[in-house]
Amino acid sequence: MNGAKCGIMVKLILASASPKRLELLRQIGIQPDLVFPTDVDETPLARERPRELANRLARLKLATAIDLLDNHKNQEDYHEAVIITADTVVSVGRRILPKATTIEECLYCLNMISGVTHRVRTAVVVSRRSSNKAKVRITETRVTFKRLSTEEMQFYVDSNEWSGKAGGYSIHGIASGFIVKIVGSYNGVSGLPLVETKALIEGEGYCFHRGIIDR
Repeated sequence: MNGAKCGIMVKLILASASPKRLELLRQIGIQPDLVFPTDVDETPLARERPRELANRLARLKLATAIDLLDNHKNQEDYHEAVIITADTVVSVGRRILPKATTIEECLYCLNMISGVTHRVRTAVVVSRRSSNKAKVRITETRVTFKRLSTEEMQFYVDSNEWSGKAGGYSIHGIASGFIVKIVGSYNGVSGLPLVETKALIEGEGYCFHRGIIDR
């Protein structure tokens, strides 16, 4: 294995409020020692490109998590922990789509991606808490939607599956019936590209086999 020597006692922190990211880690047998949600302002900067936004927000989440951990009741137990953060950005061309929180935002996103290919970029940032060095991987996936009818859009809005999702949809569930083609990382669209994430945390000394969940 490249990178840091595998440390049996190295702990893992998932600094994310996303239940899906936790589910994805568990899917490959990893149970974080601590799930530590972060809350940051995700408003794009003026003329900020989608890839730059994903990178900036993932790094900001890392910095926020490290600051908050200083006040955690068991913070000394996580001094050498490996921290994972991530951010997903959906765009059509250079136009960044919001994380839909209202019906109006969801309909805007659906109209933007209906019948076209859009891009989903997910930045994963991994760092030791005690280190000032962060490692980043950014995946880019092209997703093509069928042309959606008014009835399909309304049905999807009524499902509420879109709530809080980048680009106004979740790749799982109902929206999977809208997807014509995917080129790139399916799990990246879900919010956490697993091959890249696993390589990053192992490179920081986390033993993959240590985190395997009993099934």
